[in-house]
Amino acid sequence: MHKILLSLLFCCAANVALAANDTAAVKQTLQQNYQQTIGPIDQVNTTPVQGLYEVVTGDHIYYSDESGRYLIDGKLFDMQLRSNLTDARARQLFAVDVKKLPLELAIKKVKGNGKRILISFEDPNCGYCKKLAQELEQIDDLTHYVFLYPIFEGSAEMVQGMLCSKKPFQAWDDWMLKGIRPPKGNCATKTDQVVALGRKLKVNGTPALIFGNGVMNPGYLPADQLEQAIAANQ
Repeated sequence: MHKILLSLLFCCAANVALAANDTAAVKQTLQQNYQQTIGPIDQVNTTPVQGLYEVVTGDHIYYSDESGRYLIDGKLFDMQLRSNLTDARARQLFAVDVKKLPLELAIKKVKGNGKRILISFEDPNCGYCKKLAQELEQIDDLTHYVFLYPIFEGSAEMVQGMLCSKKPFQAWDDWMLKGIRPPKGNCATKTDQVVALGRKLKVNGTPALIFGNGVMNPGYLPADQLEQAIAANQ
C-alpha cells in the first residue's frame, strides 16, 4: 500500500515538474524571439486545452502553442460550460488591490449588516447604471462605494450637484431611481482624481464593478448574477 502511495505521489510530482518545464520553455522562447513584439512576458501557464499555453503580458492574455511559434490573440471559450475562460482568468490575474483604492473619493451606502463590499464606477447618464441601481435594490447586507465617473456629455455638472448636496448618495439614488435631478453645486470636488483613477484602472465604460476581493466585472449584471458574484468574491 505504501509503495502504491509513493508511486502515485512520484507520478504527480513528475507531472507537475514536466508542466513547469514546459511553461518555462515556452516563456524562454517567447522572451528570446518575440518580446519586442508583444512586450515583456510576465507569466506562462497551462490551460485546459492540451498543448495550449496562456501567455500574460502586462494586462493582456495571449495563447501560444508549445513551440512558441504560433500566437493567438483572442478569447478561449468552454462551450460545454458556456464559459469565457479568458475573461474569467483576466478577472483573477488583473484584480484590483482594494486596500489601495482611495475610497474616501467615493460616495457610500450601507445596507443591512454591510459586511459585503461592492465598488463601482458609474455615470449618472449611463442607462445600464440606472438598471444596475434597480437591481441593487434587491441586494442586502452590502456596503456599496460609488465612484462618480462622468464620461457622458452633461454628466460632470450633475456629478458636481450630487457631490455638493448634503446627502450625496441620497442625491444619487434620487436621480438613478426616481429621476429627480440634483440642484447645481458650486463646492470643491475631487472628480478629476476619480477620473484619473478610472483611467489608471482602464475603466473604459460604465458601470464597472469591483468586488471585495478586487475582481473586476466590466458591465451590468442582473440581480441574481450580481448576488452570486458578490457572494463569491469577498
